[in-house]
Amino acid sequence: MLPSALEKAMYGVYATTAVHLAGKHGVFGFLTAEEAPTGKIASELGLDEETLDRLLILLDSFGVIERNEHGAYRISAEMAPFLDPESSRSVGGFLSHVMNSTLGRLPQLDSYLTAGKSAVDAALPAPFDVMYRTPKLTEEFLEAMWQLTYDVSRELVPMAGLAEVRHLVDIGGASGPFCVAALEATPGLSATVFELPEVGPYVADTVERYGLQGRLDFAAGDFHQDEFPSTECVAFGYVLSGWTDEIGLELLRKAHRACADGGRVLIMDRLFDDDRRGPLPTAVMNLSMHVEAKGRHRTAAEYVGLLESAGFVDCEVHRTSQDKQLVIGLKR
Repeated sequence: MLPSALEKAMYGVYATTAVHLAGKHGVFGFLTAEEAPTGKIASELGLDEETLDRLLILLDSFGVIERNEHGAYRISAEMAPFLDPESSRSVGGFLSHVMNSTLGRLPQLDSYLTAGKSAVDAALPAPFDVMYRTPKLTEEFLEAMWQLTYDVSRELVPMAGLAEVRHLVDIGGASGPFCVAALEATPGLSATVFELPEVGPYVADTVERYGLQGRLDFAAGDFHQDEFPSTECVAFGYVLSGWTDEIGLELLRKAHRACADGGRVLIMDRLFDDDRRGPLPTAVMNLSMHVEAKGRHRTAAEYVGLLESAGFVDCEVHRTSQDKQLVIGLKR
C-alpha cells in the first residue's frame, strides 16, 4: 500500500482528466439538478455508458462525487459551488485551460532541468503569444481568469480601500472580473481594463452583460512597452507572479508614475507562506508559472519589498478565505 500522499500524487493526473471531462460533457451540470445512476446520466446526455461508469467510479473513489446505496451519484453541498457550471466559483474554465494549454507545456520541465529555462525558452514563443494564439485559446484563458477572479474579488474589494477612489485601472485585467466586482460594490467608481488589443471585444461583452456603460472602459496596450493610464488606483491581479522580480519592479514603477498622490496599488495574487512550503495551490501554480510565464509566486514580504523599492509606502497585507490575497501600497 502506497502512502496516501504518494498515491494521490501518482494518480492525480487521472482524476484531473476525469473532472475535466465530467464538466465538459455536462455530467456535473446534470448531477447538480438531480441524483442519478450511470445509465440514466449516459442516456440523458448521449454518452457511452461504460466509459462514463469508469469515470464516475474514479470520481467517487477520489471523493469528488458520492454514490448512494442504490447506485445513484450525487454532488455534495460542499462540492456543488465548484462543480456547478453556473456557479461563480466553478473550476470548469480553469480546468479547460489546464488541459488544453498548460498540460501540453509541462514536458518542457524535462528540458529546463537539463538545459535551463532561458536556453529552452529562447526557441519558444512568448507566453501570451501562446495563450492568445487562437480565438478558442483566448476565450478559454479569459474564462479561466474570470472563474479564478470574480468570486474572490467580492472579498478583496472591501479590503482594498476604494470608498474614496473615483477611478481604477486594472493592468492585464482580462475581460474585467475584478473591475465588475469593484464597480458593483462601489458607487461613483469607474474603471479601465488595460490589456492587449485582442481582449477588447471581451471587455465590451462584459460592459454589455453587466450594464456598465459609462463606468467600465477598455484601453489597449502592452504593459511592457506602454505607460499606464493615469488613475488613483492601479490593480494587478495574477500579473506580477508571471514575471521576474526585475520586470515586476518596472511594472510597479510604472504604476507609481501613473498613480495620483494619495493613490494606491493593489497586488492580488497567491502568496507563499513565509517558509515557502505551501499552501499547495500556490506551490502548484508556482511550477505552472515556470512553464506558462516567466515568473514565480512570492511571500507577502517579497511583494512588500518590491512595492517599497518602487516608491510605495505604508504597505498592508490582507487575506481572504480563498487562494487570492491582497497586498496594498500607498503613494504619498
